[in-house]
Parts: sequence; C-alpha cells; structure tokens
Amino acid sequence: MTSVRSVLIALVALAIAAALVVVTFRTEPEPVDLHTVARGPMEVTIHADGVTRVREVYEVSSPVAGLAQRALVRVGDHVTADETVVAVVEPGAVPILDARSRAQAEAALAEAEAAVRLATSELHAAQEVERFTRLQHDRTAALVERGLVSDTALESEALRLVAAVAALDAAVSRREISLGARDRAEAALAVPEEENGAAIEVRAPVTGVVLAIDALSERTVQAGTRLLSIGDPADLEIVADLLSSNAVRLPEAAEARVERWGGDTALGATLRRVDPVARTDVSALGIEEQRVDAVFDLSSPPETYRGLGQSYGVRLDIILWQGEDVIILPLAAAFREGGSWATFVEEDGIARLRRIELGQIGDDSAEVLGGLEPGDRVVLHPSNSLEDGTAITLRGGD
Repeated sequence: MTSVRSVLIALVALAIAAALVVVTFRTEPEPVDLHTVARGPMEVTIHADGVTRVREVYEVSSPVAGLAQRALVRVGDHVTADETVVAVVEPGAVPILDARSRAQAEAALAEAEAAVRLATSELHAAQEVERFTRLQHDRTAALVERGLVSDTALESEALRLVAAVAALDAAVSRREISLGARDRAEAALAVPEEENGAAIEVRAPVTGVVLAIDALSERTVQAGTRLLSIGDPADLEIVADLLSSNAVRLPEAAEARVERWGGDTALGATLRRVDPVARTDVSALGIEEQRVDAVFDLSSPPETYRGLGQSYGVRLDIILWQGEDVIILPLAAAFREGGSWATFVEEDGIARLRRIELGQIGDDSAEVLGGLEPGDRVVLHPSNSLEDGTAITLRGGD
C-alpha cells in the first residue's frame, strides 16, 4: 500500500514538472497588425501651398503730372471698358518761384538779353562786311573785263566774299540762339495761371473689377504714377511654391486637385508653366532652400469657385503618376533589407521574410511590381524582434 502510494505521488510530481517545463520554454505568438494586399487605383502626388491671382491685371496710370482727385471707385467695384470714369487728374500749374530761384531766373534773363544785343551787333557788322566785300568783288570783276587787273585779283575777292557770306550766316544763327535763350529765361519768370488746363478723366481700359487703389485721397502725382489696378476675378490662375527638386519632377500639363479653398469639393487645375529661375528662401528652421513658382490654370467651371478671389490661399495635390489597376502595399509594411525592399508575409501563423520589388512610391503606399500577390497578408509596422519564422497572431484576435 505504501509503495503504491509512493508511485502515485512520484507520477504526479513528474507530471507537474513536465507541465512547468512546457510552460517555461513555450514561445507565445507575437501579436501583430496584418493587412491584406489588394489591387486598386493608386497615385503619387506632391503637396504644395498656392495663392490665386488674376491672370491679366491692368494698371491705370496718370497721363500727366498734376493733382489726382479723390478716387471715384473702390476696391471691388465693377467697371466697364471705355465708359466708367475711374480717376480724374487736374494738370499741374507752373510752380511759383521762391526768392532765390527768382533772382537766379532774373539774372539768367539779363544775361540772355545781353547775349541778344551782342548777337545783333555782330549781325550788323557781318552784314556791312558782306555788303562791302560784295561791292569790291563786283568792281574787281569789271576791271578784269576791261583788262586792267589780273584774274588772280578777282579770285582773291571771290574768296573774301565767300568768307563774308559764311560769317553773316553764322551771325544770323548766333542771334537766333540768343533769342531762344531769352525766351526760355522769360518763360521761367512767367506768372502761373490759375487754371493750367481742363481736368482729364481717366476711363477704365477693360471691363472687370477694381483690385487695388494706389491713390485713394487727393494728392499730387507725376506722369505715369499708378492710380489703380483692374482685373477679372473670374479669370484666375494659381501660383504654387515648390522646391526646385520637386518642380523638375512635374510632368507636362500635370493635373492637380485644389483643396482647402473654402468650397465643399475639390477644384481641378492644370500645370501651364514652371518658372525657369528659382529663388533662395530660408525655411522656418533656418535652412536655405531653392524654391520656384509653378503656375496652374483652373480647369473647373468659374461658377464652381464663385467666391474665390485675388491672393486667396489654397492647397494643391499635384499628380505625378497614376495607376488604374496595380498591387498596392502600405509603406508601413515595407523596409530595406540588404539593399532591396522586403516585407513579412503571414503564412499559417508564421511570419515569412519576403523580398519584393517596388515601382512608384507615394506618401503612404507603393506599387508592387513583384514578390506579392493580391490576398497576401503582410505585417504592418514590424518590430525589430520579428524574424523569419516567428509565430505571429493578429493583434486583438482570439
């Protein structure tokens, strides 16, 4: 009886020890998140901030120097080409001279009048010389005909006559110059008129909306000073600010979705051009970046973005590539292994390392060119402890 009892106790002890060994050395499956690979549409995009602007802006400038009256229109007013008066400019009067300027002008006038008198005297002298020289020439010519003097004497008189005529012409020109200088000096001292001319009405060059006003209140302006700007807010384009490295990746006539513009649905846009010259900007982190502007045309009908205007902020999703039916893999399941891409695939509760080939890579997914088939279940966010052959179980599963 005692021996049987001892055997039973020994058997129980062995069973308990075996159970403890199994529990101690048994490996629990690692809980993971799984994703089933499938086919579907995919696109690769670049996200960029953009600003709207009117495509054609017309600047209205003052045609003359003068006094621009208070603006007749306000920002947002609709104007009609060649009909709406958008500004009125009164031509400026001759400025009144101060004491110093008047003294200088009076001195200049006195000098000019003296120059006229001098030129007049020189002209009279030249006229007398020319008259006397011509008489001498005629007398010598008569003596030559009678054979009393030689031809050489006539040639000398002819030469002196030519010089006298040239001196007379020069004297006439000098007097005309002095008269012009006197007229300018007199004009500088002229008393300004109260009205130098009728006010000039400036009309809108195009039909559109007033976008900006440079001269709101009455003020003095020079000829060519910008008074206001006019454009059509329905004719908008979008300027996107891109890194130069992203700009060179844009395909010709790239399509884009316009988000965060204030409407319920995204708008369509098409790339028109990328500026050929980049600029250096400093980012919020203090890093110098080469950035470039890309200009997009809105392809949606104008009635769909009726509230959009000049310099509104938008968000662009620019499409670099699109695939209609591709095998899509979340980037959270892919990692680099030995210079190539790899992922863990679940096979009967075991994680199997599989090398894969990826094509286009987007923000959160990639195109699979080889190594996976639709229906394969891959591990998302694999931990460093996960290895080929590790038992796994679905996180949160039974």
